[in-house]
Amino acid sequence: MKVVVTGAAGMIGSNIVHGLNAVGIDDVIAVDDLTDGPKYRNLLGAQLSDYFDRGEFYGRFAKGELGKVDVVLHQGACSDTMEHDGRYMMDTNYRCSKLLLDACQAQGTRLLYASSAATYGGSASFREEPAFEQPLNVYGYSKLLFDNVVRRMLPTAKTQVAGFRYFNVYGPREQHKGRMASVAFHHFNQFRDTGKVKLFGEYGGYGPGQQSRDFVFVDDVVAVNLWFLQNPQSSGIFNLGSGRAQPFNDVAVATVNAARALKGEAPLGLAELVKNGSIEYIAFPEALVGKYQCFTQADLTRLRTAGCPHVFADVASGVERYVQWLSRS
Repeated sequence: MKVVVTGAAGMIGSNIVHGLNAVGIDDVIAVDDLTDGPKYRNLLGAQLSDYFDRGEFYGRFAKGELGKVDVVLHQGACSDTMEHDGRYMMDTNYRCSKLLLDACQAQGTRLLYASSAATYGGSASFREEPAFEQPLNVYGYSKLLFDNVVRRMLPTAKTQVAGFRYFNVYGPREQHKGRMASVAFHHFNQFRDTGKVKLFGEYGGYGPGQQSRDFVFVDDVVAVNLWFLQNPQSSGIFNLGSGRAQPFNDVAVATVNAARALKGEAPLGLAELVKNGSIEYIAFPEALVGKYQCFTQADLTRLRTAGCPHVFADVASGVERYVQWLSRS
């Protein structure tokens, strides 16, 4: 099987590459933009058959110059939710994806692609239906626009097309993302450097640290992508989260206790960690007012109806595994 992974040096893309190798798929063409050179480290140890720069790949693929490709796992995107250049966002996330979709259909290539829970924005429900899609930024809109293109073409699609609305993904190989890295990553570094984790205080009707998200461990994201790879009859747009909303307090407690365990220290509860200064609440930033999702929780009905049985890690177990990985990296 010949597989292309776009965004291959990014967090999710690189974990998918390693996941493909783990199930015996090593004819993997990696596509990315390595202007940020250190990202190459995410691919160390991976078995690749070729590498293309983002600027070269799409045109050559559309012309059929790569030979028969069985499936493209399209993870490449601008995922910075604070990026306000709409023209850049639409070109990178929408137009590029649309051209790739057209080329895949023309060549009989399956397409598994990354969408985002940002398509729901300010909604209180998270089902893959237009009534609940209210993006709060141009990033979410760019993802929604492509999802809508996919919806229109699915009835006549020649091959599998499946999009995954990733919720809050955390886990190994995200160190290059800077401020866009996961909450767990920032909590680990804050606690290592200062001995404390900072969380937002009251906002949106939620108490300190009680804003809740659906946090999904990157290994689970890889597992679902691999399930669809092995089940080419399944097409559509699917939520990819744990189906379980947990407060930011849970992430902080899990991170601090995992770090404490590495030093042989016993776990503590939230109240104790706040009392001893390990967790501190700060004022909610003005820049995020009206642009912040206080609650997300994936509805997994459609994923389960498709037959995907994967069981997702909760925050305590996923963050513990991640902290152990970070402590070794």
